[in-house]
Amino acid sequence: MIKIITDTSCDLSYKQAEDLDIEILPITVSFGEETYVPLEDLSNEEFYEKLSKAETLPKTSQVPPIRMEEEFKKHIDNGDEVIGLFISKELSGTYNNALMAKNLVGSDKIYIVDTNNTTFGLALLLIEACKMRDAGESAENIYMKITELSKRVVLLAGVETLKYLKMGGRLSATSAFVAGVLGIYPIISVIDGKVQSVGKARGRAAANKFIEDKIKETGISSDYGVTFGHSDRIDVCNQGEKYFEKYIGKRQSTRCEIGSVIGTHVGPGAFGLAFIKK
Repeated sequence: MIKIITDTSCDLSYKQAEDLDIEILPITVSFGEETYVPLEDLSNEEFYEKLSKAETLPKTSQVPPIRMEEEFKKHIDNGDEVIGLFISKELSGTYNNALMAKNLVGSDKIYIVDTNNTTFGLALLLIEACKMRDAGESAENIYMKITELSKRVVLLAGVETLKYLKMGGRLSATSAFVAGVLGIYPIISVIDGKVQSVGKARGRAAANKFIEDKIKETGISSDYGVTFGHSDRIDVCNQGEKYFEKYIGKRQSTRCEIGSVIGTHVGPGAFGLAFIKK
């Protein structure tokens, strides 16, 4: 059997992961001295409630090598092959820890993909990997195909609040104030594995229009699904999915709730989608 393993930054719920037969290893989040396992002892709703009251940003911790070694060894000893799809190495040490764990286990049946993605962009790759596994593809072929697809993922999202980008030092207080008064929404993307600003729009409608223009510019491959992501705003996600409905067609679409790893920086109210470009 092929076991697909990821981390909580993919922002798939445990129910979604169970349905896909994916294992999720936790990237923990700490508010001061209190450390939580997302989705286990801290729901996304509780996370954003704590975030709204925090005076400093919470800290997230990568999955340690020993935890990965234990997980990999368990499956290898059971005669399985392992494919690991983790958060971009530019955003966390989790990917490098996975490589270290692979070396410690000493098996050539472990494949670690350099995904260059996170949140619902990573979720999209996981879903496509599961389709390949279920279609009978070999682990090596899945590894090679997902590595290639990772370079074609386009993730775009509008960020409603600038509070947390300012708290994290990614935006000056003056810029955040001016942009907030004007209702400016930064548009973020994941480029070369890093979260980057690719534009700005005045209001939610303009943010969606900016993303729509990018879709028209790059095109969406008809061979793969689409993932939507939102941070604690189901209403915004409902409206957004309806707005982009004409571009989805018969493609499979999946909804993700942005959790603590990326939610720490974008805060509540972010919305976007990820797709494979033509």
